[in-house]
This record gives sequence, C-alpha cells and structure tokens, in this order.
Amino acid sequence: MDNFEDWLESLSKTTKLVIVEGKKDKKVLEALGCQNIITISNSLFNTLDSINSKEVIILTDLDRKGKRLYSISKKTLERKGIKVDTKFREFLFKKTQISHIEGLKHYF
Repeated sequence: MDNFEDWLESLSKTTKLVIVEGKKDKKVLEALGCQNIITISNSLFNTLDSINSKEVIILTDLDRKGKRLYSISKKTLERKGIKVDTKFREFLFKKTQISHIEGLKHYF
C-alpha cells in the first residue's frame, strides 16, 4: 500500500474480520465500503472470546485507551492462535494524520 486510496481499497476488499472500538468507528468504515466489522465497546473479553477467525485487523484509536485496547486485543487473540494483520493500522497511523478511526470520515 503506497497511498490512502490503496489502503482504503485493500481494506474494503478484505475478508478478514475488522475490530474497532465503537459504533461511530464501525459506521465510518461501513460508509467507506468495509464489511465484516465488529466493535469492542460493550465487553472486550467477551468480544475477543467470541472471535473464531484465522486472521483479524485491529483498528483502535491511537489515544491512550485505543493503544491499551490494541495491546490487550492483540496479545489475547495471538494466544488463541489468531493472526493479527498489523499493516492496516501501521499505514494509517504512520502515513496519515489520523489518530482516531472516526476521523476517516474527513477523507471522503
């Protein structure tokens, strides 16, 4: 992925489960054409426990809470044998000014 358009196209075409913090994040990603999105806003561990995918993408915010949720989620899922695809999160936070997923709405 070289630019935001490539990132968005790849994300919208992925069949991997995408994990976000809340309903607003999910709504923005759905508006961008993404599918297969779940939120962890209600119960982190219940949500993580219910995941049976082979690979997931975690897109939590880059604030203190989001970093904590990402760390816990990644460790928990990897212990379950689930691969965490980090390239989407890394691109978003290294190559753009976005620090919150719902901030993606300003890109369309």
